[in-house]
Amino acid sequence: MTVTHLSDSRRNSDPHWEARVDLACAFRWTARLNMHEGVANHFSLTVADDGSQFLMNPNGRHFSRVRASELLLLDAHDPATMDRPDAPDPTAWDIHGALHRQVPTARCVMHVHSKYATVLSTLKDSTMPPIDQNTMHFYEQIAYDDGYDGMGLGDEAERLATKLGDKKILVLGNHGVLFANDSVAQTFDDMYYFERACETLITAYMTGRKLAVVSDAVARKTAQQWQDYATLPGSHFRALKEILDQEEPDYRT
Repeated sequence: MTVTHLSDSRRNSDPHWEARVDLACAFRWTARLNMHEGVANHFSLTVADDGSQFLMNPNGRHFSRVRASELLLLDAHDPATMDRPDAPDPTAWDIHGALHRQVPTARCVMHVHSKYATVLSTLKDSTMPPIDQNTMHFYEQIAYDDGYDGMGLGDEAERLATKLGDKKILVLGNHGVLFANDSVAQTFDDMYYFERACETLITAYMTGRKLAVVSDAVARKTAQQWQDYATLPGSHFRALKEILDQEEPDYRT
């Protein structure tokens, strides 16, 4: 595809430029961590107080090549979106559009089919027992959907948007996982640690031995400690941007 870059003056005047840079960084690192599906899966970030306008990756662009300037600016309430010459992927528009219309508190939404989270989503019981610090991180913070009915188009997308509730993570049965939080840094951090938690859990299941599940009280205490460690997501994401600034600075263009 042809990529049109913003001029320096346009970048300086674009009120959403730093949001674009953060989201582009998230795409690049998701590719580096092999948690992507090539040109499939999508991230979005609202840039309006009511959640109606949001940035999202363009159709057909590989995660490892996404740049800040080429992110689409979409309106969740615009019925003509799919008539645009640069129309987004249909499933992306339906799922993310529905979420931003129905859940304005979901400022940043990341949907992936990462290996271990997807394996978890295929289990008859896809709940996450608290067996280590990473699984405890998400204790009582996960919503589950077991009503898979296709690839997230139309009514299926609208249905999925009702399943998140007040949670930050939605395990999509037979499908993958979706994260929704306040910022790119926080949402990416959730995605990163959730995949690590899933890897630990699936590996533990593979041993065939009984899991050492901690008590509700300990799991709840540890989850709160994670919440109190409020500087971690920002520090994590700043470090990722520093690495890209040195190794792949074109993500900012």
